[in-house]
Amino acid sequence: MAQLILFNKPFKVMSQFSPIDGKQTLAEFIKIKKVYPAGRLDYDSEGLLLLTDNGALNQQIANPKFKSAKTYLAQVEGEITDQAIQSLQDGVELKDGFTLPAKCTIIEPPTWLWHREIRERKNIPTSWIELKIKEGRNRQVRRMCANVGFPCLRLVRSAIGDWQVQDLAPGELKVLMVDDPAPAIIKSAIKNMNHPRNTKHSATKKGPFQKKRPSKFKTSKKD
Repeated sequence: MAQLILFNKPFKVMSQFSPIDGKQTLAEFIKIKKVYPAGRLDYDSEGLLLLTDNGALNQQIANPKFKSAKTYLAQVEGEITDQAIQSLQDGVELKDGFTLPAKCTIIEPPTWLWHREIRERKNIPTSWIELKIKEGRNRQVRRMCANVGFPCLRLVRSAIGDWQVQDLAPGELKVLMVDDPAPAIIKSAIKNMNHPRNTKHSATKKGPFQKKRPSKFKTSKKD
């Protein structure tokens, strides 16, 4: 069995144990030895961070190739439009390329979510969206929201796969014992995904698809 920790990372806490520039780290909240974060969550973001003492499980959770969906709740500036939602669903062009299609919906302010003051401009409304992605790029959700014209004011990761943060207060954790994934299976899956044959097939499919996308987004930017 492997040990899995569900941790509600508070705002302005680093996703690491080692000290850095006087900032708060995981060491102030998690006293369990030999567990490591499976992926990261930005310093200024909140919500679910998974940690484990099992290398294969860590890789399975953190590696985007396994496509564990990550669910985010984002409070954005302005009344977000259906067009912006559609763009987020289809994928937007960032500096490091197009994002994959995502699931995105407008939601009511979550009643279960803990309160935190945010900096917002007077007389400008805000909106809440739920965004599910299967990638792990640096500050991806914030960049996606900014790309469609609705800057992110608050970002909370509410779930990774079936694991959720809803029952945990900021700084709280829950320890679970889960099945130990076989390292050989994990390595085999990654090796198969990286095989030149699969890479070539992926590139062949991707080319014409990307050629069609720029004109779509150019049209949306004119509106």
